[in-house]
Amino acid sequence: MTDAMEAEFDLVAEWTRQAVRELGDDHALPAACQGSASPIALDWLAAACGLSAGTRLLDVGGGTGGPAAYAAETFGARPLVVDPMPGACRTARALFGLPVAVGAGEALPVAAGFPAVWCLGVLCTTPERPALLRELRRVLADDGDLGLLVFERRRARLHDTPEGNDFPSPAELERQLNAAGLVAVARVGCDELAPAPESWSVRADRVQAAVAAAHGTDRRFRAAQDQQRRIADLLADGEISGELVHARRFP
Repeated sequence: MTDAMEAEFDLVAEWTRQAVRELGDDHALPAACQGSASPIALDWLAAACGLSAGTRLLDVGGGTGGPAAYAAETFGARPLVVDPMPGACRTARALFGLPVAVGAGEALPVAAGFPAVWCLGVLCTTPERPALLRELRRVLADDGDLGLLVFERRRARLHDTPEGNDFPSPAELERQLNAAGLVAVARVGCDELAPAPESWSVRADRVQAAVAAAHGTDRRFRAAQDQQRRIADLLADGEISGELVHARRFP
């Protein structure tokens, strides 16, 4: 993983936790979901994966724990967050009391049999996407449901790819899912869904502003911001798109 990606996914997670403590606990969920999913997207994934009270949910690359915490608070799921970044895991545990494990998606430190697995915004951040997909299949129960948020490439060449990112085309993703023994059964574009509620976006923006005020001169913060800006520009220009995918094991 590049230095810019480590800053984006690990160090900024620690700074986010500090900002939430200053602004209040009601800022935790919006801040921890920043860059991964809105409540509307998470509702779609939860419905697709059949989340209900007591459902064991594995969130692979779950970062600071926002989507997992949302699943627990809204649907009663019992999540476990696995992420390679220790700072992200510490933040998920501190903000939400979630069980966490530090580990790479390509070698998950958990046994198989989860009825629901999420992997949101992760597939484009690893050069080992086929290995990650095989691991997702391994930990998924035979009749389990896999929820993905994937940033897909819509053009053959992108004008400014963020460091360490590799966006699959829709056809490439389908081939790699199938090669791993998975099949997509439903999908929806994030731009087809309603935007996040204004109150949610306002709180997320407040946290970002607090982090910028405290660390804006730090080169690592600037590197993380540059990563996020590049992805935002690609989304705005239609060069990539966010797609929610519901997948299952091959029968």
